[in-house]
Amino acid sequence: MPQIKFLTLARHIIEEERKYPEATGELSNLLHDLSLAAKVISLEVNKAGLVDIIGFTGDNNVHGEQVKKLDMFAHDMMVRAMDHGGHLCVMASEEEEDVIHIPSEFNIGKYVLLFDPLDGSSNIDANVSIGTIFSIYRRVSPEDGAGTMEDCLQFGHEQVAAGYVIYGSSTMLVYTAGSGVHGFTLDPAFGEFVRSHKNITTPKKSKIYSINEGNYLYWHPGLKKYIKYLQEEDKESGRPYTSRYIGSMVADIHRNLLYGGIFMYPADSRNPNGKLRLMYECNPMAFIIEQAGGKASDGKNRILDIQPEKLHQRVPVYIGSEEDVKMVESFLAKEEVESAK
Repeated sequence: MPQIKFLTLARHIIEEERKYPEATGELSNLLHDLSLAAKVISLEVNKAGLVDIIGFTGDNNVHGEQVKKLDMFAHDMMVRAMDHGGHLCVMASEEEEDVIHIPSEFNIGKYVLLFDPLDGSSNIDANVSIGTIFSIYRRVSPEDGAGTMEDCLQFGHEQVAAGYVIYGSSTMLVYTAGSGVHGFTLDPAFGEFVRSHKNITTPKKSKIYSINEGNYLYWHPGLKKYIKYLQEEDKESGRPYTSRYIGSMVADIHRNLLYGGIFMYPADSRNPNGKLRLMYECNPMAFIIEQAGGKASDGKNRILDIQPEKLHQRVPVYIGSEEDVKMVESFLAKEEVESAK
């Protein structure tokens, strides 16, 4: 029987750090603080049906969406877990309109944290998998003061680490620091994340597509043709594809990361810029998927090369298996050429 190496997240981070003599340990400590926040949020998510935490607060967030109690709990827990460690100069959350400054009584660090505290939270009451997404950058502002908006509005390819925590049948943390993607499952028996998925690679081509087909009427004509193409029967190309759409970005991309697939949240006639946020959702997921051998695009351009203009900027996203993303890009481009004639 093969021996399985028992490796906690903390130990994995230390072993990765040893590969880089110049490492200071600050990023490792930052990831450790994030894992602590994830454990506390996981605990609350798992008991949400038993306490008065489910439901709306009565407030709207910066996007005009109703805020659920668990969203705000997750937001507050992330801030409280991360603001005093001395590793960050500034934070930004999907739930806050402006940047979140580090209190003056704490040390100011050299990293920047952007996060979506609870992605897919509209599914909370239906007991569907939801998650936390995070993105880490190095500060670009002078190190003798507080972090700025400039620190937050960096290209996605400038990320030094990104990850997500999915709260489902088990709680799993998936992250990359630019040298592969690794997954860790929370063992509730002793409260540690244990490595369960080493060097995750996503298939180059899949037979799964994930999109809200209820919006079909409003789609770009090229996207309509692409979906119809996937639904046609053709054994040589492996069609038809299977539709798998949960409606929680973390859950859909996590499944596709492991099994292959393409997740799409396109622009349409009602939402010309798409609905998902570049800084909190698309950039970190694009970094993870690319590190796993996949591809992430807005239909024309690489997600990680999009110039951010504002904190809550929205973009279309096509992300997943490389060949599938290239295929949908070709359908969109062909339709653009034909419509221009």
